[in-house]
Amino acid sequence: MRNRQQLLVEQLDQKLRVFQQAVTVSAPERGWVHAIRTTLNMTMAQLGTKLNITRQGVKRIENSEAVGAITLNSLQDVAHALDLQLVYGFVPKDGSLDQLIKRKAEELAQKIVLRTHQNMRLEDQGIEGGKVDKAIKDLAEELSREVRRSIWD
Repeated sequence: MRNRQQLLVEQLDQKLRVFQQAVTVSAPERGWVHAIRTTLNMTMAQLGTKLNITRQGVKRIENSEAVGAITLNSLQDVAHALDLQLVYGFVPKDGSLDQLIKRKAEELAQKIVLRTHQNMRLEDQGIEGGKVDKAIKDLAEELSREVRRSIWD
């Protein structure tokens, strides 16, 4: 039976899935604002007029985007001025949030079980070979099923 947290993960994964293709798109070297403005054959002064700022203000916007320092509000303003829609999202590197959770749970489970196994071996109570892997797998499943906060430490 799925718990509330698992349902939330599934729902958000479904929403994020549409962004997967965006990973293959690389931003232009001078930024999207500059690329779109020049492709539309629009001057900085013209865009500035639409934004109620000076030509130098547009240059600052383009420069700040190029170095990754632009705000979402500024991008939203530019999108509105250019009659475009700003799209913003995240793409899980693991393919899905569920996979990210499983990987982090596996890493934590491995750390916990191996540390426990090491301590028990020092007391001649170590876990038998194949049981270590099963203990890691079982703990990882439990951690990921409950999406325990400790997997993010």
